[in-house]
Amino acid sequence: MFDVDGTMAETEEFHRRAFNEAFSHFDLPWSWDVATYGKLLRIAGGRERIRYFWESLSEDRFDLSDSRINELHRFKTRRYAELVGSGACGLRPGVADLIVRARDGRLRLAIVTTTSRDNIGALLSQNLGPDWNRNFDVIVSGEDVPNKKPAPDAYHTALDVLGLPAVSCLAIEDSRNGLVAAASAGAPVLITRSLYFRDEDFTGASSVTDDLTDLPDNFWFDPDL
Repeated sequence: MFDVDGTMAETEEFHRRAFNEAFSHFDLPWSWDVATYGKLLRIAGGRERIRYFWESLSEDRFDLSDSRINELHRFKTRRYAELVGSGACGLRPGVADLIVRARDGRLRLAIVTTTSRDNIGALLSQNLGPDWNRNFDVIVSGEDVPNKKPAPDAYHTALDVLGLPAVSCLAIEDSRNGLVAAASAGAPVLITRSLYFRDEDFTGASSVTDDLTDLPDNFWFDPDL
């Protein structure tokens, strides 16, 4: 069960750029630098991130309605799709090979993420081809559940569709929020450290690695990972 942003690809810088271009387009006096965006990533979901940032401003902040946030986020999502559609954002080392190995081993694959379906499609169609979704038995996005990570809702949904016990599955994540979400659903977790989250506390993970290129040949059959 793959997370997407940070796990399958280092997408966060593309998200940050798209957010800033959306703010500029709508004449908002905001520009998120790396440090600011790193903190905001602890808030799951783009719309939620915008609202959290707006609410953190001083009391004289301008009005920002839900419809305006939705408009901002739609623009941001389109711009993100254009950026990754240019081919500038490749998959992280080992991800494509791991998908092939899993499929060859007749393992079932899922995507469990808080990002939108449009964002998933923009990234994976570019990197895995137009039929990318045939690799995955289940795709759960942030739009499919009432509560995003670190709540376990997305993992519960994926496990229900797969019809498998959590302990027989493996979640691949890059953040503490993802770890908590998967572990709360009962799934063991492999952490692959990413740019923004590499120094988080991963206590409770079954294994932690820098990327997915150094997994042993017997990885899928080792209960201790």
